[in-house]
Order: sequence, then structure tokens, then C-alpha cells
Amino acid sequence: MLTTVMNLGDLLSNNARRLGDAPGFILRERSHTWAEINQRVDAVAGALRELGVGKGDRILVHSRNNLPLFESAWVAFKLGAVWVPTNFRIAPPEAAYLGSSSGASVMIYDRGFEPYVDAVRAASPALKHVLAIGTPRDGEHAYETLAAARREQPFASAEVDRDDPLWFFYTSGTTGLPKAGTLTHGQMAFVVNNHLADLMPGVTHESRSLVVAPLSHGAGIHAIVNAARGAASVLPGGERLDADEAWALVEAHRVDNMFTVPTIVKMLTEDAAVDRYDHSSLKYVIYAGAPMYRADQKHALRKLGRVLVQYYGLGEVTGNITVLPPWLHDEDDASFGRVGSCGYARTGIDIAILDAAGQRLAPFETGEICVRGPAVFIGYDNNEKANEKAFKHGWFHTGDLGHLDREGFLYITGRESDMYISGGSNVYPREVEEALLMHDAVREVAVLGMPDPKWGEAGVAVVVCREGAAQPDEQTLLDHLAPRLARYKWPKRFVFWDALPKSAYGKITKKDIRALLNETEQPAQQVEPA
Repeated sequence: MLTTVMNLGDLLSNNARRLGDAPGFILRERSHTWAEINQRVDAVAGALRELGVGKGDRILVHSRNNLPLFESAWVAFKLGAVWVPTNFRIAPPEAAYLGSSSGASVMIYDRGFEPYVDAVRAASPALKHVLAIGTPRDGEHAYETLAAARREQPFASAEVDRDDPLWFFYTSGTTGLPKAGTLTHGQMAFVVNNHLADLMPGVTHESRSLVVAPLSHGAGIHAIVNAARGAASVLPGGERLDADEAWALVEAHRVDNMFTVPTIVKMLTEDAAVDRYDHSSLKYVIYAGAPMYRADQKHALRKLGRVLVQYYGLGEVTGNITVLPPWLHDEDDASFGRVGSCGYARTGIDIAILDAAGQRLAPFETGEICVRGPAVFIGYDNNEKANEKAFKHGWFHTGDLGHLDREGFLYITGRESDMYISGGSNVYPREVEEALLMHDAVREVAVLGMPDPKWGEAGVAVVVCREGAAQPDEQTLLDHLAPRLARYKWPKRFVFWDALPKSAYGKITKKDIRALLNETEQPAQQVEPA
């Protein structure tokens, strides 16, 4: 039986009614109120409805962080359509794939991205309407013209059921073409409530949230969560992270929460600007997307105090798997007591460590991390094979490996695809990376298993040194590992780079590292442990 629920887009309508004059979106010196944003959203949604766009239609959005990108989510939600945001740094053929695989009938695009529209048109016969955030071409509509129109009657949001889709959250495609995870109105309503309860309790309409990641993915979910409490999102002016600007905005707007990834927390807290501005307003610096290395965690705690919040989750579970709140973050290892843990199960979420047969494993036994609960998506759009694999044994399979302790705290060992077998033994790169980062000269590191004629696979450590630090030789790093890791886990080769490739969301991309290593012959001398 279908269950009718609130259209998630009405969160915006509620803000316009109750908090109309309060800021909802702040960009540079311009503050947009909730009433203004809602009026613009209703105008665009109304224009699209008149063009025949409605429930179930897919709206592809290719844009940098800006007000129209933020608004486009609410436009889609209110129409009962499906929001399909892209990473604006992808190439036109990749955008074409997202357009065709989603069946998008509408595309909204930012200035300078005309080739992306052309690529989507060529690949997707379903595309009917194009809205340009900049100057429209022939046959296109000007987004700003539509948004500026005044409507006599309030826009009536579409009636929706709990499992009606509202967002195609595309996976990163690390193991193939991206898959469209289907998020729904009812599922996302639970996610919003869970984020407010478990990640940042006490957020109000007076709160401010700094946006330091693309709104097309995790930061977009965080912006919706803030909107549910009427809290404004504060957007930096540039496309790339500027630590000085970020800390200046925290001080100027008394920002109390932000969502980011560990590498960005590291960049922000290692920049000298962190000491030039007042950030005492911060209550929740939420990091996700990857576990934070302990050395970086300690540094951030020294700079910011106990405001760190870690959560573990995937797009398919919309972040809702575990939480490690501020009171469980401590600079002192003895007081912390949970070094390496990403926290305990979120409210309403069940976590199990399963073996290949779908049987639960005992505490401290390593297996696949599997979850169930109302935050789990309803499946990948039009991908039966992927759904069969993802939902085996009645659980959603994350593809991550880890274990639970006796109190239910989760420890991630790594991706199932990251693990490699060297000389018959399983090696999990995560723990090797943690150990190497304890060396004073090592700033960043990625460990990968690469083909090896002797061992089958052998570990390669790609190391980035701290600025001003002398590059350690390979034997020095092996000596550093000796008291910390079993010998079979030691990398057989070390490579020193100036930087590691990262995604638009600040995450280290191991598939790019692997490709670069494959392109390079003998990047460094292989080192056999002494």
C-alpha cells in the first residue's frame, strides 16, 4: 500500500511562511531571504509545469555552486520530479551518460557549459527543455527570466508517496559506470531528522552553515538539513577552496556548522589563516566521505577544540550509518579510547558484519559492513543486476570491510576492492597508511596493491612529504613501520610525489593514482625489508 507523505519541497515553503525575512542563502555580500528564494523556486517550477514537466520527470543540473543550483533542488522536489545534479568538473561525455541514463527531459546549465548541453542532446532524445543560468541560446529558456516572474497564486507542490523518487544520487563509478541511487521523499525526510538529531542537535534559524564542497552531493544534503531548521547556507565566492576566505566567513557570519571531508579539514586547519580569525562560534565540523587519519584528527582538535563530528555513510544510505560526536573526539589517545573508530550506529540504523554466506560475524572479526533501516535508498534506477548484488541476504552491502567491537563501535578496514593479497595474506591499506602518517615527514599517503611477479600483489606507498621536511629514504620508513605493523603488511616500494590526485569533493582518488602508477615505469626502486 502506498503511503502519502509531505513533499520535501514544502520545507522551503514553510520557511517562507515563518521566516520570510530571514536569510536563507548568503553569497559574497548578497543575502537572499527565504521568501525571495521560495518565490523564485515557485516561479521556475510553475513555468516548467506549464511546459508539461511534472511528477517523475528528471531534471539534469550541471552547475557550479550558486543560488540557481541550490534552488533547482527545490524546483524538482516541488514538481515531484527527480533532481539529477552532476559534478561540474566532469567531461561532456560523462554528462552525456548521466543525461541519457537518467532519461532527463530538462537540463539546467551554468555559464560556459554549452558543450555539455550539446553532448547531452546528442546522447539523450528525451531532453526537451533547456534552462540557461547565463545567456540562453536559440530554443533555450533564461533561468533568471523565469525566476523573476511574479505568479498570482502560490505554487501547489505535487502530491507524493513515501517511495516516490526525488533525487538520483549518482555513485562515483570507481568500479564501472556511475549508478543512479534513488533517494525518495519519505527516505529523505528520515535522513533530515536523523542528521538533525545525531549530527548537529540544537541547530536553529539563527545558525549559519559554511558550504565548502559541491552542493551536487553531500553538501547538498547538508544544505537541505540546515534548511529544515531555517538555517542559512553561506557560500564562498570562488570555485576553489581559499582557507583565508573560509575562516573570514566563519568569523563574519558566526558560522556554527559545516560539512566537509577529512582532506579539507586538514587543509583548513593547517593553513595559517586558522589562527587569524575567530572561529569560536563553531559547534559542529562534520566530516565524512573517508575516515580521518588520527594525526590529522589531533591537529584539528588542537586548532578548533572539540567540535569534530564524524559520520560514516554512502550516498545509497545518505550518510546515515554511524556517528562519532564531539564528546567522543579527544586529542589524548588514552581519553579518546576509540582511536580508528567511525562511531556507533545512527538512530534507527542496524549494522552487521557479514561473511560471504550472509552470516553475522562476532565482534572484532573482519567482514563486509552491511546495513538496514529507513535511511537506505530504494535501489539503483533501472539496474536489476546491481540491486541483486547490493541487497543480498536482506541487507544493503556497502562494499566496505570492517569490524564491530563489543560495544557496537565500527572500525573500517578499507574498501573490499582496496584490499590486496600479498604472498597469500590479506593486506588492508588503511592501517598501513595510518602507520606511515605517524612519521613526522609524511603529510599524505596512499597505499595500493600492485601486480608483483613474486608476491602476486605488493604494496606501493605513494608519499607526499610535509612542506620543509626532508624526504626520508625507503629504509627509514620501513624502520618506522617495524614496531607498528606485521612485516607482511609493509610496502615493497615507495614513491614520492608532490601531491595526490583528489576528486572535486576533496577525496583522494586511488583509481587515478593506480592509473598514474601504471603509466610510469619503475617509479621507485623496490625495497625488500631488511
